[in-house]
Parts: sequence; C-alpha cells; structure tokens
Amino acid sequence: MNPHDNPLEAVGPHYDAARMLTAREHTRAAVEAIAAAMQPGMAESEAIETAKDILADMGLLRGWHDVYVRFGSNTVQIGGAPADPHRVLGEDDIFLVDIGPCWQHWEGDGGDTFVTGSNQEMARCAEDVKAIFHDVRRHWLSTGATGRQLYEFAKASTERRGWELNFDLPGHRIADFPHKAIVNVPLSGIEFRPSQELWVLEIHIRDKDRRFGAFFEDMLLDDSYFER
Repeated sequence: MNPHDNPLEAVGPHYDAARMLTAREHTRAAVEAIAAAMQPGMAESEAIETAKDILADMGLLRGWHDVYVRFGSNTVQIGGAPADPHRVLGEDDIFLVDIGPCWQHWEGDGGDTFVTGSNQEMARCAEDVKAIFHDVRRHWLSTGATGRQLYEFAKASTERRGWELNFDLPGHRIADFPHKAIVNVPLSGIEFRPSQELWVLEIHIRDKDRRFGAFFEDMLLDDSYFER
C-alpha cells in the first residue's frame, strides 16, 4: 500500500514504517560493529570481508547495495568508484563504512566516518560531516525545503566549514526491497518536500586537496530519532 499520493514516494507491497525503522536500528548497530572491528594494519580488502562476516552474523545476509569500507586517501571516493583495495589503515588515519543491508523485506542504509589516532584535521572532518547532516536535516524540518534546496543548503554548510561537498552522492529513496524497482530518483533532484522515513540524506565531504574525506548518511527523520 502506498501511503503517499506522490508517485516519487511510492512504496511496495511489504512497506511498513515501523519495520523500516527496525531495519534502520539494525543498520546503525552494524555500522558501529564494523567500525569497532577495524584495526590499524588491516588492508581495505580484508576490512570489506570482515564487514560482510559481521553482517552475516547479524542476520543481514542480503544487501541492496555492496559493502564499502574506505581507508585514508580512499575516503575521497565512495560507492563503486575505483579505489586501491590494498590501502592499509594507519595508526593515525580516517576510515568510513557504507552499508545497505536488508532486514527481511525492509531496506536499511547507513554510513559513518571514524578515526584512529589523534589527527585533529581528520577528526574535525569526521565530526563536521555529522554536523552538516544535522544542519540539513533541521533545515528540512523547519523550512519545508525541497530535495534540491536541501543540497544547495548542504553545499553552503560544507563550504562554511572549509570542505568540499561531493554531489556524486545525492541522496535517494528507501522502502521495502527493492526500492529501485519502484522509484529510483535522487533526493537532490526532487522539487517537493521529501517525506519522513522515505528518503536517505547522504553527505560526503572532502578536503579541498582531496587527501581524505568523510561520509554520513541516515534516513530523513525528526529529532526524536536521534540521540541528544
């Protein structure tokens, strides 16, 4: 059943808002578990296999997109973009996790960035990407901005902090699996206010010299779904 009149917010026959939120909880827990398993000296290819093992152990065997773990300079790329699989996580480094697991019929999507060591610039990047995400999310809550306007706002918020926004990650729909068979449009391209629980806001920022980057994504939700 489609609870929304807009065809770009259509859902499939198994859609259930409560279960979508449960899938989100499993996804966020998996991101944290994967991050905790990352150790300096580990190669990126090994990290991806470790992440897949963790997802399997959590009962998240199927994913609607591949598992991505990026270390150091590879964090300027994300998704299916080319990256050196032999990149090794350093003692004073930055890394990101990006997963899209399915819990039963329902899709999850989550990404976050973490640091090893005490590099202040990398730590600031990892914190700023979350701050930008919440800046944009609160702008959505308070203004009724369209998807396109949200990414214009994200660009300004990113540049104020001295980073570069990667527009190749423009946000997307989420629903019962597979959402891409129902609707496959970028959040940054829609000219209406996106509804809660149906869209994922993606923020990927980079150092202006492309030395490293940071990523955070989650569903568009109100403040009650986020820790104070």
